[in-house]
Amino acid sequence: MNIHEYQVKQIFKEYNLPIPKGVILTNYKNSIDQAIDLGGKMWVIKAQIHSGGRGLAGGVKIAKSLKDVEKITKNMIGMKLITNQTGPEGKIIEKVYIEKAVDIEYELYLAIALDRALETPIIIASSKGGMDIEKISKESPEYIIKIPIDTEIGFKDFQGIDLANKLNLPKDDIPRFIKFAKTLYKIYNEDDAELIEVNPLVKSKNGNYIALDGKMGLDDSALYRHHDIEDMRDLHEENKNESEAKEYGLSYVQLDGNVGCMVNGAGLAMATMDIIKHVGGNVANFLDVGGGAKASTVAKGFEIILRNKKIKSIFVNIFGGIVRCDRIANGIIEATKNVNINVPVVVRLNGTNAQEAKELLKNSNIENIIVASNLEDGAKKAVELSIKL
Repeated sequence: MNIHEYQVKQIFKEYNLPIPKGVILTNYKNSIDQAIDLGGKMWVIKAQIHSGGRGLAGGVKIAKSLKDVEKITKNMIGMKLITNQTGPEGKIIEKVYIEKAVDIEYELYLAIALDRALETPIIIASSKGGMDIEKISKESPEYIIKIPIDTEIGFKDFQGIDLANKLNLPKDDIPRFIKFAKTLYKIYNEDDAELIEVNPLVKSKNGNYIALDGKMGLDDSALYRHHDIEDMRDLHEENKNESEAKEYGLSYVQLDGNVGCMVNGAGLAMATMDIIKHVGGNVANFLDVGGGAKASTVAKGFEIILRNKKIKSIFVNIFGGIVRCDRIANGIIEATKNVNINVPVVVRLNGTNAQEAKELLKNSNIENIIVASNLEDGAKKAVELSIKL
């Protein structure tokens, strides 16, 4: 789960990490009054959407007067922002965050993320903080510093000193930097985050390190331990189909292809996606119906898959272990009565009661259901049908 910048900063504030004074707005009409309350002579106005690259896309602007505050806020709220992460469809800005501007001495990049290869969190830092960090990581990777964190001992002072020296920080700044980094790791650990990013982390003219921006990705499976953070979820920012799928116990991720997938088990789903690609197709989605699939969940799976107008065929690949194949077959048959399945559906079933399931499907006389003999046969049939239509 992702949360907005202003919500990340609420969490930072609870841990006493320095942040600029700011306020969230959904309407421009009281923007001038709010800016006056914040104080200062310059303000930064930021679009609140779940996406990086806001600054380069025009979603972060500096207001040098109160009139600018009102004008920028009015123009930004309701605007469609297209970033390198939103895709061409963009996202509508429903709220903005106004902050008092900070006098900056220098900028850094600081993040903590899970390194799946090392199976441990790593702290990532760069002396080149700011909007071009993605470009720097590709073109000048020598400026990106990565230090693994042993979860048994946490992030220690000696690692902070090593990191600060590699960043060429002034000696007097090192203690404050280490304190900031250790607090960031504490948040990462205690709130079950998958990613925390501060870009930029700035040293202000008054000597403090301040989180000028903040991004957090949280482990969905751990949200039951953090109801306060779960309440921050903004469903408007999430894919509606993915959110609805969760309510029905389905795991769904929409992709860019035209061959829909319905599979039970994440590992089998990944293998299914791989073989579709291997035989020349493009996968339209990841959909895991889980081990306890029944007719209603199968029907909902078809309904969600078919909302994607790019779909030309669907490949149902089920291994009957926890859930019997005949149960899935009956679910498919029942689903056709409730959902208008207007594309070919190739079904491959293996495992418990697989033969009975195949007979059920063949005898159902449903015109656009094709029973495959094996995994490769099913993938090839689904891809061929997606090309013909």
